[in-house]
Amino acid sequence: MPRGLDHIVHAVRDLDAAAEFYRRAGFQVGARNRHPWGTHNHVVQFPGFFIEILTVGEPDKLGDDGLSQRFGIPGREAIKRGDGLAMLVLESTDSEADAADFARSGIGISQPLPFSREAVLPDGRATTVGFSLVFVKDAQSPGTTFFTCRQHNPAAFWKPDYQLHPNGATGVRGAVLVAANPADHRGFLAAWTGVRDVRDDGACITASTPRGEIAIMTPAEFTARFGVAAAAVGEGMAIRGLWLAATDVKAVADVLAGAGIEATRRSGVLVVPPSAAFGATLIFEQATAN
Repeated sequence: MPRGLDHIVHAVRDLDAAAEFYRRAGFQVGARNRHPWGTHNHVVQFPGFFIEILTVGEPDKLGDDGLSQRFGIPGREAIKRGDGLAMLVLESTDSEADAADFARSGIGISQPLPFSREAVLPDGRATTVGFSLVFVKDAQSPGTTFFTCRQHNPAAFWKPDYQLHPNGATGVRGAVLVAANPADHRGFLAAWTGVRDVRDDGACITASTPRGEIAIMTPAEFTARFGVAAAAVGEGMAIRGLWLAATDVKAVADVLAGAGIEATRRSGVLVVPPSAAFGATLIFEQATAN
């Protein structure tokens, strides 16, 4: 069964500064949360998808447990390499089935790893949210983390009040990765997403998931489309861009300009470069009517 985008992890050294950047850029940013293994985050939520702004707030808590090894330590290592998009996550309705599916396809590296944490409701009350994560590995991309996420208390997590953003951003259009040879990663992309019809135009391969597209393109193609240099760093593919829909891209541009955040119009999209967005490329496109 095809799996849609669930969230993306933006790993940063300075969590407070990155959260303030997202606020200045016109996003509603949630409260600071803490994971049991020492990572801290803020969440920017959309319908069915969120941006997780992440840092290692309590490094002494990182240990030899599964979530430290699969999530916390890779997050720490990504931050050492520099701020940016470090993990891409797909939604799950059955983590046990995911683990079995990934084992059959040869990309699985974990059984379901459950955890819970405190969350703050819109009215200020505390509640508990729970998740199970199943990790996979593209053997050619050791520095990039991929997994699925199943929500155990979704009603406590997803809140329409948190999904209203002053800049008019309404949801995810896709994630953009860069690789020297995108076709090398086609088998992994199909096995992880469950999308068998992966389109290939030579410079880019694309999986259309139930929520958003995942595109893997050459550095030259990324630069041609978005005007941003994105040389492949290290081995395999790296996450470079997050593509969002907005009710009015001009309004987004006005918010960014008012906050002094660099942005450029290019081929129908508005692009915030990594130099302005803590190592990430943020791409805004006009939302289409349903």
